[in-house]
Formats: sequence, structure tokens, C-alpha cells
Amino acid sequence: MSSSPANSDWGRSSGEQSSVPGRRCLCRRCGRRSDRSAAIERAALIACRREKSLDPNALTCDYPPMSHNTRQRRLAALRACDQILSGIRPPTMRDRLADMDAGGDLDDQPDFYGDGPVNTLEERVADLLGTEAAVFFPTGTMAQQVALRYGAERTGHPTVALHPIGHLEVDERHAYAHLSGLRSTWPTTAPRNPTAEEITALAEPVSTVVIELPLRDAGFVLPGWDELVAVSAAARAIGARVHFDGARIWESTPHLAHTLSEIADLAHSTYVSFYKTIGGISGAALAGTTELASYARIWRHRYGGEVFQQWPAALTALAGLARELPRIPEYVRHARTVAAALTALPGARVYPEPPHTHRFRLWLPHPAQALNDAALALAEQEKVWFVAGWQETAVPGMAMTEITVATPALEWTTEDITEIGERFLSHALDS
Repeated sequence: MSSSPANSDWGRSSGEQSSVPGRRCLCRRCGRRSDRSAAIERAALIACRREKSLDPNALTCDYPPMSHNTRQRRLAALRACDQILSGIRPPTMRDRLADMDAGGDLDDQPDFYGDGPVNTLEERVADLLGTEAAVFFPTGTMAQQVALRYGAERTGHPTVALHPIGHLEVDERHAYAHLSGLRSTWPTTAPRNPTAEEITALAEPVSTVVIELPLRDAGFVLPGWDELVAVSAAARAIGARVHFDGARIWESTPHLAHTLSEIADLAHSTYVSFYKTIGGISGAALAGTTELASYARIWRHRYGGEVFQQWPAALTALAGLARELPRIPEYVRHARTVAAALTALPGARVYPEPPHTHRFRLWLPHPAQALNDAALALAEQEKVWFVAGWQETAVPGMAMTEITVATPALEWTTEDITEIGERFLSHALDS
């Protein structure tokens, strides 16, 4: 169990390196050095991967970053493909306008500081999660800061229990420390969410226990339902609030075998994202009690999130909820088929096996550049998008990527994956 004091770089002691722009990077692949524990180095490396790479699914540091021309070439190739195994065809702005039309009546009035379609979206989320209220935020980072601040003020404890590779530590630049003066403690550094026993064993009082569902940087892993129930009970038993970092909670229901409202009922507050999984253009919501919602609206304004009009984000979110939520169980079922087929490729490994959601990780024993070149060649020559976004790992010659099974992948059979996978690897060997 580790902890980090607030009001210092990375929310940790002043003797450690900082992720503040202009200071030294923490990624060892970039030639930077760090004496901290493996868990801290891993969190720093993940942050560096995301910051340096232009690939939104980057898993390892792509330094220097992918050139603009290369990125545009890949996007153009992907858009032109007739078959896509991992991911979706990149939407255009015209596609986004069609989403807005599907999300509501464009002849209605737009929102004015959060009414109209934004209010409709908030009511929809509260209904889905079974909470008293939900509040729209322009970003998930802002929503999470409000949730942690609320917990600290209500309990009087400035410490929050987090995972070192969770969003709050890796992707949000330790905003909880820099903006709210909070500090973190880590119940575990294992690549999974903490157990009830680890919560009970915390050495100091905490205001909030944060559970990320699923834990993305561990491979989109989820606990079992009984484990999640036990963690929630353990947190409450020590006087802590339970907050679900549910950016991708939408895709967690099949594995947990419970509804969104049953899952959210285990927490005092839940954050959801509208551009992850459901495909909105931006935005998030914080769901919980009416008291939390009133507090959240005040602090949303103080943080600069009281935006004049946000109807485009609200309408695309409403369209995404209607379109994608019914499809998620099928995505997850087919992800298991896709994962099993990919493991038949020479030297392939997937994790978790079987996948907990419709996303999982894939490793192949080839250089990342060769695999990325192979994906592009296959796309340009055959209009088939197999798997891209490959990044080097700590194991020489072994590359890793993330697979996302969505609507385009549903057309792929085991035989398709085997046959096209062989052609993909043939291109990689020729690179």
C-alpha cells in the first residue's frame, strides 16, 4: 500500500519527478530515469504514452510522435476499408451532424446554460443508473474532481483511495492534488481493482474509494459481481464513500451480469463518459443524490464548466445511448469469438482471456513498426482493416495493441480472422 502527499509534483514528494509540461519525462523508453517504485514508473510510462502519441489507443510511448502525414494516411485508409476488425470507421463532421439529428429535433431550441437537450440527457442518465440525479460536465476530469472534493468535504478526510494506473493518476494530471489539495493512497499496485481485504487494511482514513470499471490500463479488467459487492461494503464499513470511475461502465454489464442501475447502486457516485463506448463527441456526467447534484452544479460553474450551449454534445450522447447500449452485449459475446480466433495466430496472446468487455489486449512476437506497416499495407491493397495501433513493449520483439470489437467486427467469422490474420502476418514478415 502506497500513498502520495498533495501540493507537490505528481501529488507526491518533492524529490520525485514531475509530469508538468517542460519538466523531464518519466518514460524510461525516452531515456528518462526514475528511482521510484515499479508501480509509479508504470503509471508515469502510461502517461507518457498517451501524451507523446497521436494514436488515441496508444499503449506504449511513441516517441517521437507519429507524423501528421502518417496519421492522415492511416485514417484515410481506414475510412476506405470495406472490412474492419478492430475499431470503427472514423466519423466525419457530416456523420456527427447526422448523429445530432438522430439525438433530437433540430428544430427545437438549443440549451441555455444546461436546460433543453442537456437536461434531457441528465434525466436519461439518472434513469439508466437509477440515481436521484445526474449532472452534465464538459469533461470527465472535471466531474471526477467534483466527486472527490465532495467526499473530502463531507467526511473531513483529505485522502482518497485510488489505483496507480487509474484515470485519476495517469490521465488527469493529478488534478485532485493540484486543484483540491487532496492526497492519494493505493490499496494495491496489482493490475486489478482492490479487494475488500485491501480496503479494510488501509492504514489511514479515506474520504472516497475509487473503483474504475473496467480498469483500462490493466487490460479492461473487471472484478466479479460478488467481489464488487464486497469492496463496496468494505468501503462503507470504514466510513468512506464509493465512487465508480465508470467512463466505460456501459460495457461492464455483461461480465457483471447486472443492470447499470444495480451496479451504480453499489456506489455513492458514478461518473460516465459520453464519447467512450457510446460514441458521443464529448462530455460526461456525474450521477448520485440530489444533494451531490446541487453541489456539482456549483462547482461545475467554479471550475469553468458552465458552458453557454452544449447541445451538440448532448444530442450525440443521446443518439449514442440509443444506438450503442442495446448492441453492447453482442459486442462482448463476439469479442470472445474474436479473441479465441486471434490466439490461434503464431505466438499470439490475449488478455484477459476471455475478454471481460468488448475490448482486450493482443500481443504478437513482431516489431511494432512491422505490424503497423502490415496493417496499412493490407488496408490500402485489400481495403481490409485488421489490427493497428501497435506499440513496443518491455519485451524485445513483442508488440501490443488494444482490440475494440464494435459493429464492423460482427461480420467477421473465426475463419475470416484466421485467413486474413495469415495475410496480415505475411505483410509483417515482408516489412
